[in-house]
Amino acid sequence: MGRAFVYVILGGGVAAGYAALEFTRRGVSHGELCIISEESVAPYERPALSKGFLLPEDRASLPSFHTCVGANEERLTPKWYKEQGIELVLGTRVKSADVRRKTLLTAAGETISYKILIVATGARALKLEEFGVSGSDAENVCYLRDLADANRLVDVMQSCPGGNAVVIGGGYIGMECAASLVINKINVTMVFPEEHCMARLFTPKIASYYEDYYQSKGVKFIKGTVLSSFNIDSTGKVTAVNLRDGSQLPADMVVVGIGIRPNTSLFEGQLTLEKGGIKVNGKLQSSNSSVYAVGDVAAFPVKLFGETRRLEHVDSARKSARHAVHAIMEPEKTGEFDYLPFFYSRVFTMSWQFYGDAAGEVVHYGDFSGGRFGAYCVSKGHLVGSFLEGGTKEEYEAIANATRLKPAIEDLGELERQGLSFALTVSQKPLPSSPVVVSGSSLIVGRPLYAFHATAGVIVASSIAAFAYWYGRRRRRW
Repeated sequence: MGRAFVYVILGGGVAAGYAALEFTRRGVSHGELCIISEESVAPYERPALSKGFLLPEDRASLPSFHTCVGANEERLTPKWYKEQGIELVLGTRVKSADVRRKTLLTAAGETISYKILIVATGARALKLEEFGVSGSDAENVCYLRDLADANRLVDVMQSCPGGNAVVIGGGYIGMECAASLVINKINVTMVFPEEHCMARLFTPKIASYYEDYYQSKGVKFIKGTVLSSFNIDSTGKVTAVNLRDGSQLPADMVVVGIGIRPNTSLFEGQLTLEKGGIKVNGKLQSSNSSVYAVGDVAAFPVKLFGETRRLEHVDSARKSARHAVHAIMEPEKTGEFDYLPFFYSRVFTMSWQFYGDAAGEVVHYGDFSGGRFGAYCVSKGHLVGSFLEGGTKEEYEAIANATRLKPAIEDLGELERQGLSFALTVSQKPLPSSPVVVSGSSLIVGRPLYAFHATAGVIVASSIAAFAYWYGRRRRRW
């Protein structure tokens, strides 16, 4: 028993929804496209799970956050997929893949074949057992990766009002879940081994601002140590968290956010892997020309930095999915994926955005006491990353544009003095033909190319065009 499709998307997360919408815009026919997902619901915006879904009042629920509302586009409900002739194969696990034969075998024994496969399998949450700690199956230990996890977290949270929660991990999931727990009037202690929260992205100074704010909301931080074991009662619930430094924390619930691992196991030995994911080219195409990979599972070339990276964020999932569909449906018209790494978060009343690379020397600016501040990352004499808290839409766009330009920075002191105005100034200028430079007390834009260069370019282009026309006429006669 089996089914055949022209296009199959394996995975039902954010990327699947955005890819499906792009397929319809590119003219996919009814019956050509299939989405296979282990989840029992149509693709949805996962960021809602750590934000609106956890609110004590007016909690977000499906269908309100189906894709693609996260990008202010239409909401793709199950009815929409049916109307578009897209097959949703939900609640289905694929147990093996054969990229040579272009087939997928489900756990139920069905074979699904394809001409083009988009791997959007995402990643799974790392479990405590992978670090030598047992207890993930305890009734009040929660992870957060999908809707089932979120439902379980809400149930546990509601079972211990005013109780004590221990959050293991100081990254995205830890910080966002901690904020939601506080809003639900639960006492929160965060535990992580790093010196400060969001260690992969935040500087100590930036992290200190957010930690101080969380502490003002009652959150406690225990840094530089890790979980070693749980105390579990006869009902299977954790009652205390034991740390490696010898301390013990009372716990009515535990939330674990210690990282993720891309779901690549189906393709190991069949596709080239790199940096933990499936290696793809600038068109998101893997080492097998019939297989593309997008989102968390894809390791793709970031043109801005000239290297391959695997990025774990919803923005990358959305945009890589769209680009892959462009490349599949209109390969001759599609260039390489030119992505500017982008990360953001909204917790309590705060909102920050980061563009580029957290590398090199950091220049802070702004009012850290007033909640409106930022930072620039400068590496090898160029701006490579920009962070801003409390900005407007226009200001966030400015730091994004400035980062993409990678202007030369010669004077870090001057960059600090200019602060946000530097990004606003750079982003308002037309793209320069020479590098933008910060030097001394002014912003310098390199001089444009001389007019005779432009004239020479026109002459050469005209000559090439004339030859192409003549050659084309000869080919038609042949």
